[in-house]
Amino acid sequence: MTRFLAIALLATGSALAIPAAHAAGDDSRPAAGVPTDPDVEAGKAAIRGKDWNGAIAAFDKVANKDPKDADAQNWLGYAYRMAGKLDLAFKHYGEALKLDPRHRGAHEYIGEAYLMKGEVAKAKEHLTQLDRLCFFGCSELSDLKKAIAEYEQKGK
Repeated sequence: MTRFLAIALLATGSALAIPAAHAAGDDSRPAAGVPTDPDVEAGKAAIRGKDWNGAIAAFDKVANKDPKDADAQNWLGYAYRMAGKLDLAFKHYGEALKLDPRHRGAHEYIGEAYLMKGEVAKAKEHLTQLDRLCFFGCSELSDLKKAIAEYEQKGK
């Protein structure tokens, strides 16, 4: 029994140590010695500067280099959403979730996009998905929950 408990605690501790780096806006750096993609860096810089067209151009290059990169699709969705181009944002968030159904950033951001369209029920569907994915909680879950609460508060 003690051995089982020790293994369970180790497993739990390991799970807590895994960082969440899917969300657009995350500025995590690769480990030392790992080359960075200049287009990813250019896209992140454009997002920090709120240059949505620059971000779209940079992350479009990234997505064209690797069409199976869910992060690139999520970044594209984010840039299109912030540029007010919701149809294209939904397209790219949908692609990110098709490539990686567990992509927390895409679930958060597509939920926020649904709020922009006034579709609270759809946003809550993604909140439910995040609740399932984030066993110990995560920033994407907290952020979408807050956005939904604020949206509902404004409607009262």
